[in-house]
Parts: sequence; structure tokens; C-alpha cells
Amino acid sequence: MTATGSPVPPHGGVSVSRISRRIANVAPSATLAIDAKAKAMKAGGIDVIGYGAGEPDFPTPEAIVEAAVTACRDPRNHRYTPTAGLPELRKAIADKTARDSGYAVGSSQVLVTNGGKQAIANAFATLLDPGDEVLVPAPYWTTYPEAIALAGGVAVAVDTDESTGFKATPDQLERAATDRTKVLLFVSPSNPTGAVYSAEETEAIGRLALERGWWVLTDEIYEHLVYDGVKSLSLPVAVPELADRCVVVNGVAKTYAMTGWRVGWLIGPNDVVEAATNLQSQETSNVNNVAQRAALAAVSGDLEAVAMMRAAFDRRRRAITAGLDAIDGVRCLLPEGAFYAFPSMAGLLGKELCGRRPASTLELAEIALEEASVAFVPGEAFGAPGYARFSYALSDEDLGRGVERLAELFATARD
Repeated sequence: MTATGSPVPPHGGVSVSRISRRIANVAPSATLAIDAKAKAMKAGGIDVIGYGAGEPDFPTPEAIVEAAVTACRDPRNHRYTPTAGLPELRKAIADKTARDSGYAVGSSQVLVTNGGKQAIANAFATLLDPGDEVLVPAPYWTTYPEAIALAGGVAVAVDTDESTGFKATPDQLERAATDRTKVLLFVSPSNPTGAVYSAEETEAIGRLALERGWWVLTDEIYEHLVYDGVKSLSLPVAVPELADRCVVVNGVAKTYAMTGWRVGWLIGPNDVVEAATNLQSQETSNVNNVAQRAALAAVSGDLEAVAMMRAAFDRRRRAITAGLDAIDGVRCLLPEGAFYAFPSMAGLLGKELCGRRPASTLELAEIALEEASVAFVPGEAFGAPGYARFSYALSDEDLGRGVERLAELFATARD
């Protein structure tokens, strides 16, 4: 028997598969795998610099931590609570959404989930029937296609590149659509590219979705991490008529440095939220109450902490972009949002490097980790061969040392 579901003969000689095809076909998270390998090497005493993890390198603000400490001692939090979330947290999320993006919703339209990933999975599971297609602009975060497939849907990649700033156009989306298209995935700011759609671009895409009768799942997890005066416009604010066919996904992970607390949410029409809540009631029930209390403190508070983080990320994005772009064979656009650089490494592919000729960024990433102890995520993980994702959510010192190591390594590349 293999872990990929090869048949084994149980008692009675009947051949069955130990692992379902549906689960066997799920790809492991490439970003988490790279991060895990880098951490394992560090644990073994190797000085690895990792650009893989998509999480702020700052501690959760102290007031939020204190709210959790207090919550631990409150017996109310030792019991089951409503699946959809603590009523006060759902209201606070609705209030925060109106405050931060101008999107007015009721608390009944909010479902609190175990991180943004569960919000995305719940949304696709609720909206999709087998064979329904989802338009997914590429490069895309690794989880989206897997969540779509698990829901029985089909992810249809819409390729973008540097020429459009990694942003899909309405014309591209229309060409990729079929009579099976049900959902458009819209992500701004983007993971992995840092692209941010302008107000005009957002409205144009929203109008297209409205005209075609598509649902839209819009992921706004990086809403506050934008730079140079760039604004991130919420799609249902840009096109209010689309609100009845729009699901917004968000969470506390990036804005409040709370990746490990696992609190996200989805916002949508009441019937969708009710159905997604029913699904969650059979999967996980309520989100951890202590984490919910911490999230309540976060979304009810000010944005002073994210302003501090944004200033640090801004400094780092300029440094890493300049450093990578200066390497022969690498091109790197200055990202407008999130905390990722997404350079093209195509100029290094096929060249001799440490006795090898990498044909993909996957092979190039292996060489960088083995020879320079630098970890980054290859573009293949995001549907973008030839590119790579570098998280700049790490210290200024490590960021600089890592780029220096790569510059030294790639300087040895020969035709």
C-alpha cells in the first residue's frame, strides 16, 4: 500500500483504496513545506535564512494577548459557544468592516472561522457543485485551487505576468469563462505578487461579474498592507449591486500579527452564511473561545500596530526589491501591497550552477537552500513557473544577508 491510495487486499481478498482519491490528490502546502524544511535545518544548527513563511515577524500586540489571558480565566469560555461565532465578535467584525472598507453589513452576515483558510474552504464548499468552474487569476496562493477541488469545482487559471503588474483584465476573464463558470476569485492586495488593483480596475471587474451573473469570492486579508498611498478598494463597495453575489474573506492574521491564533471570517448574503455555518457545525463547531476573545480585542481596537508594521514592511520591500533586481538574471517589480516580492528568475534557468543546470525555479530553490542556506518558494507552487516568492516579513539584517548570499551564489552561474 502507498500513501497515494494504491489498492491493498484486505481480509477477504477485496481490493480497496486506503486513502480516498479526493484526499490523495490534495497537494501539500508548498509554502508551509519550504518553511518547515528551513526550520528543520535551523534546528540542526544550520544558519538558514527563510523567505518562505507568509506571516508577520512581529509579536501580537500586548493588549490583545492580555485579553486572551483574561478570557482563559472566564468560565464562559470553557464551554461550547455558537458555531457562527461569539455574538459580540460578529458584531465587532461587522463594525470593523464598515469602518475600514466602507462595506456596511449586519452581524448575521458574518461567520467566524478557524483562520482564513477555513473561510475560503467553507465558501467554495457552499457555492460550488461538481464541475462548476472558478476563474483564478495566476499567480495564485497555493490553497485556492486545492479548496476548489475539494469542493468538487474546477479551477481555471487566468495567467498574468509583469506586463500587467500581475493583474487580470476583464478581457482575459471573459476569454477564460465558459458556461460552467460560477465564481470569480478576486484577491487584492495579492499573495504572492503584492499586486493591488486600482479603483477603476476593481470596478471594471466587478461590473463584468455582475453582467455575467458570477459569484465573487474576494480575499481581503492584506487590506491594510498597502504602500505609497495606494488604496485597496473592497469589491462590493466598488459595485454595491454585486453584494448579493459576493463573499468577502478576511481575518486577524496579517493586520494584527495573529497567524497562530487562527481566527478568520467570511461575510456574505444571509443564505450563504447560514449554509456555511451549517457546514462548519458538522466540521469544527465554534472557533476557540480564547482566540475569539483576542480577536474581539483586535478588531475593536485601533490600527496603530499595523501602521508600525507597515512602515517596517515598506522599508524592507524597497530593500529586497532593489537587492534582487540588481542580481544578473533576476527581475523584480516593486510590489504595492502585502509583504512579498515576486521576481522573475528566468534569466538563471538553464545556466550551469554548482554543477547543475536548473530547468525550473523548483530546482533553483533546491540549489539555493542546499548551497546558500536560503529558502524561498518556487513559482511553480503559485502557477507561475520561472518566478519565485520572497516574503520580506523577516528582520532587516536577515533580509540583507539572504540577498547577499543569493547574489554570491548566482554570480557563479555560467552559460
